[in-house]
Amino acid sequence: MDRTLVMIHGMWATPHVWRHWRGHFEARGWHVLTPALRHHDAPPLEPPEGLGTTSLLDYAEDLEAFVARLPAKPVIVGHSMGGLLAQILAARKLCAAAVLLCPAPPAGVFALHPSVMRAFLRIQLRWGWWKRPHRATWDEAMWGTFHTCTDRLESGREYGRFVHESGRVLVEVGLPFLDRRRAATVDPAAITCPTLVIGTEKDRLTPASVVRKTARRYAHVAEHHEFPGQGHWVVGQPGWQDVAAYTADWIERTLAPQADVAGGLDKRRAWRSSISRR
Repeated sequence: MDRTLVMIHGMWATPHVWRHWRGHFEARGWHVLTPALRHHDAPPLEPPEGLGTTSLLDYAEDLEAFVARLPAKPVIVGHSMGGLLAQILAARKLCAAAVLLCPAPPAGVFALHPSVMRAFLRIQLRWGWWKRPHRATWDEAMWGTFHTCTDRLESGREYGRFVHESGRVLVEVGLPFLDRRRAATVDPAAITCPTLVIGTEKDRLTPASVVRKTARRYAHVAEHHEFPGQGHWVVGQPGWQDVAAYTADWIERTLAPQADVAGGLDKRRAWRSSISRR
């Protein structure tokens, strides 16, 4: 079993959000890669030129090229918008297994929950928001992302690392019925790898009810688990260790039988080869 893990961050985030999970998985013998999405390596307060019209498909194409350079299909873990990107990559047959953490839903899953609408209302009241970069305010981040975090100082540090996000991506993810390119469309039948969908009871950005709908789309390959008392920030809030451990156990339990089958086939091929040489 190849033990390579690719972790995809979400909206406004950078690879830094994976520092806890990365250490957890590396301690269990995994090789962890945390690529930055296009334009997400810029300074927090300086949106790069062209970010506002960057598409979800641009992110997906960059990630596909990144994964294609690996020697074997990795396990892909995505958080929030990264969870939607993980769905897209899984549909393209690019991973051995997929883990969707509080994932943004694909097109076809109704997600206009009141808490989601509140989280993005200010941004969407600004004319031209669909082609401009945007960044959550302190109050928005504390309400939507960090409301279940007990260390306000640490939450502030995390918020300080937030970068700008694409207005076009927000349309594609939040209002997919307005997107002619159907960037957030994922064919459920195209996903054939084992998939774990994780939701949380108190998530305001991808509410538990929305995550359940996403999990049902992939019921033919997916398992769903919901953590009580947790919010959206499963990558760093109190209790993140429980989510990471559950995820690691699921991956290793799910892929181990595949490795055993592959190992058995290799042994049989070697045995047949030795017989043919006699």
